[in-house]
Amino acid sequence: MELGSADAFDRMGTLGVEEEFYIVDADGRPTSGIDDLVYGPEPPELLSGRLDHELFEFTIETQTPLIEDLSEVADAVTSVREALVDHASNHGYRIAAAGLHPVAKWRELDHATKPRYQAQLDRIQYPQHRNTTAGLHVHVGIDDADKAVWIANELRWYLAPLLALSANSPFWNGFDTGLASARAKIFENLPNTGMPTAFDDFDDYQQFERRMVEHGSIDDRGELWYDVRPHTGHGTVEIRTPDAQTDPDRVVDFVEYVYTLVLNLADRYESGESRTDVRREILDENKWRATRHGRDASFITPNSEGVVSLESFVETESDRLDINGLRSLFAAESGANIQRRIHDESGTDALCEYLTLD
Repeated sequence: MELGSADAFDRMGTLGVEEEFYIVDADGRPTSGIDDLVYGPEPPELLSGRLDHELFEFTIETQTPLIEDLSEVADAVTSVREALVDHASNHGYRIAAAGLHPVAKWRELDHATKPRYQAQLDRIQYPQHRNTTAGLHVHVGIDDADKAVWIANELRWYLAPLLALSANSPFWNGFDTGLASARAKIFENLPNTGMPTAFDDFDDYQQFERRMVEHGSIDDRGELWYDVRPHTGHGTVEIRTPDAQTDPDRVVDFVEYVYTLVLNLADRYESGESRTDVRREILDENKWRATRHGRDASFITPNSEGVVSLESFVETESDRLDINGLRSLFAAESGANIQRRIHDESGTDALCEYLTLD
């Protein structure tokens, strides 16, 4: 049974960034490439041990090396991306980045043969068979297990605005879904996804993790795919909400906010602040608003007494935490809007090319 431990939570403020991408051909169309890029010759040194794949043979994931300081994020993210693009190019592939690839049709694409994914396909069936999603995951190291659970609880309300700012998947299976982040809804069809409930402390969370394995709901703790979780293997709090980003600068902006927010919450935990009591239904409604409307979303406040616009959220948080990345994200045209604009003005081929990294 693969379970983590409270002992994993031993360092505060380290960072790790995981990005999921698509392997595409010369025209930016999905193609099976993991046999060459993951299971073929050893990848560049920077990617060694930090390159894996997801469910489909056209999906691939990278991990940055351990990041010790926020100032190192930009270099780590861009270096890993450049290494992946070069690695793919050396094998005749290209790399694309978005929450969903707009022309990926799951019925026509091959699944990976890795036993872990075959077991998931057998157990979950239809929702997993069509899961062509790609996300951005941010890990922040925490030095105490109970603190990690408290922070994960508090982070839940902030996830919907993060999703709204990251929305980069309006197209799925070849058509416009009308959503800003279709990825969020498609991924949420899987079990053990979406917004988790609050946990009392680490023992409470670990008992849940253990029972889910013991009762056969999951094969290992990594299959708890909630939007935020204490990662009991890495000793981090992991935010899994954002869509994958085409622009690496946006990744850096997200990491800045997540990191600063987590450290702020850690200070509040240390000062004895009580846990915020917010209804799960409110959290789900806010996530739906972000999924559907993206930048135009507004969010019900934790006490359910009011509504805050995304713009107001960005301004308040930027001032409160003294950061700039949120404003940069909000000022830029959204990923969903860019994709729709390019598709409407120049067609599908141009959109596929735009999403492909150089």
